[in-house]
Amino acid sequence: MSHHVDLATLRRDYQAAGLSAAGLPAEPVDLWQAWLADATEADLPEVNAMVVSTVDPDGAPSSRTVLCKGADREGFVFYTNYESRKGIAIAHEARVSLLFPWHALARQVIVSGRAARLSREESTAYFASRPRGAQVSALASAQSSVIGSRDVLDERVAEISARYAGSDVPCPPNWGGYRVRPDTVEFWQGRHDRLHDRLRYACDRDGWRIERLSP
Repeated sequence: MSHHVDLATLRRDYQAAGLSAAGLPAEPVDLWQAWLADATEADLPEVNAMVVSTVDPDGAPSSRTVLCKGADREGFVFYTNYESRKGIAIAHEARVSLLFPWHALARQVIVSGRAARLSREESTAYFASRPRGAQVSALASAQSSVIGSRDVLDERVAEISARYAGSDVPCPPNWGGYRVRPDTVEFWQGRHDRLHDRLRYACDRDGWRIERLSP
């Protein structure tokens, strides 16, 4: 960025201004995009990082940070190995939670909804846009599985790099995207004295309604 951002001042400004239901957009993704733009303008690291929480087949919750690769009125998109821990969990229970932690601005967004796989065409098209190193890694790593040593992974990467030298790396059949279609989206704005503003978009048959939650 071409100018310095004083995050302490910015945080205080957002806390003082708070979040009012008046004038909010009808669609939660529009407010999310505005908050994402604020985080980008503030030069926060990894502004599209989100925590994805799932429930495993044995009932255990698990969380991890991934990058949101797109968001529109259809939902929030991320990519992964379908045979990873989160992929197995989603196959068992499609209901997931997403958390965008923009704490430097005293903000967070919590999305609750259902994850569904993207079409093979969408996943393949995105895979082709990734850096070659990331493509090789997707083939080399059996994500979430136990591995004997780092050397095993490095050897696998070298093997795949040699195999596809001079040609495109194909998208693995067990790799692709999910779209999380939200049922609720909560916008949390920190305020002084712990009297935070929490406004939640909840989806019903008539569209989105906005409700205020106690802090």
